[in-house]
Amino acid sequence: MQILEFRHRQPESFGDTARNMAGACLHLATRLGQVNPYFPLVRLVPLAAQEAAEAGEDPGKVVVVQSTPGSRVEKLNSSGCAYHVLLRGLRSGERMDEARRVESISRALVAGESWGEVLELARSPELRIVVSNTTEKGYEVDESDRPDSSPPNSFPAKLLQVLLARFEAGLPGLTILPCELIEHNASRLRGLVLGLGELWGAEPVFLRWAARECSWHENLVDRIVTGTPEEHSLLDEDPLLVACEPFALFAIEKVDGELDLFSHPAVLPVDNVTPYALRKVRILNGAHTALVAKALPAEFETVREAVEDPEIGSWLHELLFQEIVPTVSSRVEDAEGFAREVLERFRNPFVEHRLEDIALHHEEKLLTRLLPTREEYAEQTGEDPVILTEILRSQG
Repeated sequence: MQILEFRHRQPESFGDTARNMAGACLHLATRLGQVNPYFPLVRLVPLAAQEAAEAGEDPGKVVVVQSTPGSRVEKLNSSGCAYHVLLRGLRSGERMDEARRVESISRALVAGESWGEVLELARSPELRIVVSNTTEKGYEVDESDRPDSSPPNSFPAKLLQVLLARFEAGLPGLTILPCELIEHNASRLRGLVLGLGELWGAEPVFLRWAARECSWHENLVDRIVTGTPEEHSLLDEDPLLVACEPFALFAIEKVDGELDLFSHPAVLPVDNVTPYALRKVRILNGAHTALVAKALPAEFETVREAVEDPEIGSWLHELLFQEIVPTVSSRVEDAEGFAREVLERFRNPFVEHRLEDIALHHEEKLLTRLLPTREEYAEQTGEDPVILTEILRSQG
């Protein structure tokens, strides 16, 4: 089995959870394909494949394809495609700091230098899965892309060429896992690819094959990846060392009741991914945005400092468990348990998540993360939620 993953290169910062599984690369593997092993998703898929293999499964290998030029691929290949992931944080209240060696990647390619090899991988019977993590910008279509571009500039055009090569080889469809933090990521990507196929004059039989024989899975990735630590004993031997939190969730919507992927504790096949996205946005992201409103004016610099302060910590606990969780609990799974995990993640002693970074686009985040919960709370109870109302009024 192979997995193909497309990624765009991104800065080495952790940002918001699942976004930490991103980059712009094309990832192909003997069973797993992933692009760009330097971002959250990259860190999750090869690590999960490694752990699945150690548990006795046969997930195959990953081929990484990076869309943008850079030294990452060279470093990865020179290391024998092996690197370490540090799992650092709190798990059930206990401090965790473990290094895991990842050897699930077979090779790494640069799209602009090895596109022919990428298309050969597309024609491989071993390839089964395509994983992408290109950010929302990666969904932009470049009008200059053509069927004979080698490679095309945009990710949808790259994926279209991969699917065309596979179809022409007479092989079965692929499992497509677009892991960008975009609502309806799979549906949007499928629409872009099929629309571009029509524009290129692709045969109707191919378009039907791509739409029906390939399975396009909506999904949500949640893990904070903090990047390369400033100091660690492994840095001298492993320049690709990266750290992330112990928590990981890869919720994937099944298609026709099925999901072609290895088993792993972080991989959660679901009938509908929307409740998991709602849970994350309202609880985790909502708590982040609330802390910006409350703790940043009080001159706290990081999330951990704020939640460890007795007054703000108590305030956040009340907001979560008296206003946010009761409002969404009927629509999501284990809202209370997830909120407890969020508070533990916020207390991670290895993460310095700056409130100033979270404050970017703060007004927009108030409207998407907190205002809907306030309105639904009022509708459900006939009363205004005290803390949410206070936050929204204070922020104008």
